[in-house]
Amino acid sequence: MLSRQPTELDYADPTKFKFGITQLPKVEFFTVAANLPAVSLGESTFSTPFKEISLQGDQMTFENLEITFLVDEKLENYIELHNWMVGIGFPKARTQFESFRSSNTSFPTGTPVKGEATKPGSGVADTAMYGDATLTVTSSKNNPVVEARFADVYPISLSGLQYNQQESDITYLTATCTFAYKIYEIFTL
Repeated sequence: MLSRQPTELDYADPTKFKFGITQLPKVEFFTVAANLPAVSLGESTFSTPFKEISLQGDQMTFENLEITFLVDEKLENYIELHNWMVGIGFPKARTQFESFRSSNTSFPTGTPVKGEATKPGSGVADTAMYGDATLTVTSSKNNPVVEARFADVYPISLSGLQYNQQESDITYLTATCTFAYKIYEIFTL
């Protein structure tokens, strides 16, 4: 029984993390909160004349990734995310998509899929609108111990900013962004 006892008794500290996303360097630097999304495995039921029997499912469901970040004075990090969402959703005209791709140098251009057109005005590789993110959990000594790697991340919501002249103390603005993604995997370092 002694072999089953824990050898390390340090607990996870919620302040010991680093969030990284290559497309958003200004957001990455100011991130103050991030979540390791919940996962669930569905279940199936097998009907019998007496009782329904639950069986393990075969569909994983991943909740969304959320980060909260401090907004810088010039709103540069907020605008980075806003522009990414406008580029994907192009609310005014289809040219916003092309304009976002051509003018944003920090955003990946993606690798074209074989047979896909790449000249201006033609189709763009689907992978170009996604990014990858990493949530690194660190030890009490700030050494990386676990990484959660998120594949094909894209923003689905960005909170608003609330300005208020009646604040008695300075409370710096924060924004929350919700990302969807294909999958995440956890790696021990």
